[in-house]
Amino acid sequence: MASEQTVHMNGGQGDTSYARNSSLQNAEQNKMRPLIEEAIADLLSTGASLPRSMVVADLGCSSGPNALTLVSICVDAIRSQCLRSRQPPVEVCIFLNDLPDNDFNMVVKSLVAFQQSHRSVVTGVMPGSFYGRLFTSGSLHLACSANSLHWLSEAPEELRRNKIPAYDIDEHVRRERRRVVIGAYARQFRKDFTLFLELGAIELAAGGRLVASLAGRRSEEPAAEFTHAWESVALVLSEMASKVRYD
Repeated sequence: MASEQTVHMNGGQGDTSYARNSSLQNAEQNKMRPLIEEAIADLLSTGASLPRSMVVADLGCSSGPNALTLVSICVDAIRSQCLRSRQPPVEVCIFLNDLPDNDFNMVVKSLVAFQQSHRSVVTGVMPGSFYGRLFTSGSLHLACSANSLHWLSEAPEELRRNKIPAYDIDEHVRRERRRVVIGAYARQFRKDFTLFLELGAIELAAGGRLVASLAGRRSEEPAAEFTHAWESVALVLSEMASKVRYD
């Protein structure tokens, strides 16, 4: 099942919404600040004069307060670079991207308020999967993505074909299939990530930058102190997934 058709975070601002339950993701976004600032410093120090305009995109923005975190860092960094070089402000066009079922109503309201406080900024949304073309060739100066690239374009076809779940409730069966499942998802990630980079190479302007982060670990074995918590989460997700009908 393609993620573009089914995956989105809980919208709105209720107790179970992503907006109210995304502080961990926000902390990870803020860790990207020095990387974004360095990328923009490199972008704007390649010539004697700054460009008149720049296009910045957040790929996988979701909704709520986090939707504006990365682009806010970008806009602040661009403004600071202009001040340091004593040149006029650069016009910035920012795009927020996520899957079509994302809560873009909340995103648009946030963008309106953001644009009112940043007069040299033009804003827009770009619904769609970043595993497909989103922007015209050579149009992006900076693309950012935080906590998004672990969402694959689809479940591995070989597992769907053989009706093998990512997490089997039967511990014995799960352990027997562990390497098969890990291998299938690793190959799917490699395929998706390669496509993501190929598309980025087309859509980024000459000298453009991509700053991305995603969760990972060095070992196939989960850390012992987190195993119990993740086992519980996996059981819940497995039960939810069993209720989804695959076409």
